[in-house]
Amino acid sequence: MMKPKIPKTIFTLLAVTVAAFLMALNTKTFVNTGGLYPGGITGLTILLQRVFQMTLHVSIPFSIINILLNIVPVYIGFRYIGKQFTAYSCIMIVLNSFFTDLIPDHIITQDVLLISIFGGIINGFAISLCLNSGATSGGTDFISIYLSEKSNMDSFYIILGLNAVILCIAGFLFGWDKALYSILFQYASTTILHFLYKKFQQSTFFIVTNQPERVCQEIYRVSNHGATILEGKGSYEHCERNVVYSVVSAAQAKKVIHAIKTADPNAFINEVKTQKLSGHFYLPKEK
Repeated sequence: MMKPKIPKTIFTLLAVTVAAFLMALNTKTFVNTGGLYPGGITGLTILLQRVFQMTLHVSIPFSIINILLNIVPVYIGFRYIGKQFTAYSCIMIVLNSFFTDLIPDHIITQDVLLISIFGGIINGFAISLCLNSGATSGGTDFISIYLSEKSNMDSFYIILGLNAVILCIAGFLFGWDKALYSILFQYASTTILHFLYKKFQQSTFFIVTNQPERVCQEIYRVSNHGATILEGKGSYEHCERNVVYSVVSAAQAKKVIHAIKTADPNAFINEVKTQKLSGHFYLPKEK
């Protein structure tokens, strides 16, 4: 008996809610305890909160600043990325904002190094959960996705560089030790994100097969990417071999391998991580 599938809308809403709660909980435990700055709009929001508290002795709710700062990125999302994708992202932004205001501060550990590493891991996991479910945590994620779709490259490390501006301001105002630990936090977060979210990464396949036409058809069926059939010669048996060459999204690699094995169970498959790609590469647009 087949298990009933959860509708995509419900799954996305559940994923967004869990991610929003994790990010808020991370902020009220690791981030606030360590005095860190997560980067992006969240980091800028926390920075502005602390600036207002230090200069004017005024406590401004996280939700007010965070929602206001996300207005421009949300516009970019609706205008250039996808309306449904951005709508789910708005839910994420609002939930994260209010969860952050509602959850009380709690100290798990005061070791700043542990806070930087494990806080970054949780942050990266929460962002990846959103992205893999068809949403984003907002802020610079919109900008990162927009740049990635325009340039066919993984631009999350570009965002990591832009976050350096926030860290420089934070270091100047509140001390360089917190800024340096925040770099560890952001690096851990970006590393987890890069590991779990692979839409803008590519895998190159070299497939030695006796069924090249069927293999090409299967690759196109599951990934919408074409392939090139190369003629080769086996060095051991000195017989003609067909080699299928194709580049697909790393997120589709497992499906592609399964499809190839279905077309030719005896195929020899070599998957190589693509370092750099130039030219047209199909990427499905967000809805």
